[in-house]
Amino acid sequence: MTEREFATDVVRRLREAGFEACWAGGCVRDQVLGRVPADYDVATDARPEQVQRIFRRTVAVGLSFGVVEILGPRPLKIQVATFRSDGTYSDGRRPDSITFCSAEEDAKRRDFTINGMFYDPLEDRLIDYVGGQADLGAKMLRAIGNPVHRFAEDKLRMLRGVRMATRFDLAVDVATADAIRMMAGEIIVVSAERIADELRKLLVHPRRSRGLRLMDELHLISPILPELEEMKGLAQGLPSAPTGDLWEHVLKVMDLLETPSFPLAFGALLHDIGKRRTLGRTAEKYTFHGHEHVGKKMAAEICLRLKLANVEKTRIEWLVEKHQYLCDAPIMRESRLKTILIHPGIGELLALHRTDSIASGKSIAHVEFCEKYLRETPPEVLNPIPLITGDDLTALGIEPGPLYKKLLDAVREAQLESTIRTKDVALEMAKRLLTEEAP
Repeated sequence: MTEREFATDVVRRLREAGFEACWAGGCVRDQVLGRVPADYDVATDARPEQVQRIFRRTVAVGLSFGVVEILGPRPLKIQVATFRSDGTYSDGRRPDSITFCSAEEDAKRRDFTINGMFYDPLEDRLIDYVGGQADLGAKMLRAIGNPVHRFAEDKLRMLRGVRMATRFDLAVDVATADAIRMMAGEIIVVSAERIADELRKLLVHPRRSRGLRLMDELHLISPILPELEEMKGLAQGLPSAPTGDLWEHVLKVMDLLETPSFPLAFGALLHDIGKRRTLGRTAEKYTFHGHEHVGKKMAAEICLRLKLANVEKTRIEWLVEKHQYLCDAPIMRESRLKTILIHPGIGELLALHRTDSIASGKSIAHVEFCEKYLRETPPEVLNPIPLITGDDLTALGIEPGPLYKKLLDAVREAQLESTIRTKDVALEMAKRLLTEEAP
């Protein structure tokens, strides 16, 4: 049984029990657009306890909001929600109370018209109380009812609207856009985790740069990522021949990324974030000495503010710090080159180097050099098993500490340079270095 068949069966059983039931929300929108829905939701006038009596295997995922999850043949599951209208939203996120109601009233409490339609899979009939089908046809994103009221209920809807407009290539209705601009500063009441989740979805979309432009036009950049404002008006190119500003450069980089992970996309967005704070100028050019290190620190602060996962934060900081590192790859010492080429994020770093160079109109020879090196260098040469370990140093009577690491690093560097190849030679080197370090 497919998920679509299961969702149809859930509707059928609710109808056979005497209740209204239909598909709701995103799956209907996707169907109208001719897309295969990622998942299905069902809406009904049956109360949660009635739904639980009809279906044997259920999970009470949100009884206070009228939501019950129906479990089908593994891994299938469908959420069934009772038609409801919402009370006030005192926290700007969830309604303080709900009232079970009709399908039409339920449609009118949803966020955007494109998400407010219902569909009867048994009769192949669209049920549209809010004009969603017409707005999809006109490629328009429109809040249902009064947009100020819709966004006051849940401030995240403003950012979600940007993502929806980006994902489906929609223009934003004038009244909806005006309401977002007026209320944009209030997005900060939304939890960092929810904002980050929207950014994760927006920044990996192929039209991510359009989404960022729309965030900017609707005044959402400043409250969420104020550091990006520092890029605007910061000249690119030579003083005598400017090529635009840093903001436009970063948007070009974002455009050029191909199917990036979120850390790569966010790292690309932030890669030059430290330039404004390191700006200098000579007679011939602008300088940004150390901007990668300043940028790394700024990126870390942003990641902490958005409460990103540690694994995301670590990768984003690394990408920002190393976004210029490989420019000298063809003349690097082998030990330095091999050390970075074996990093788990090297594919993302090379993608960032490539797009940054293309967006700047510069050569990508250093990227091609690294890619060729990776293709042609055997794994045992690129990342050989260390010749000695900490246990070997301990056997020499060396206690763990700064010297311990210094010796291991020196031996490893020599190994990667291919100047030593055996454990005996490595141990002799460690002993010699130990003697030289002795007071």
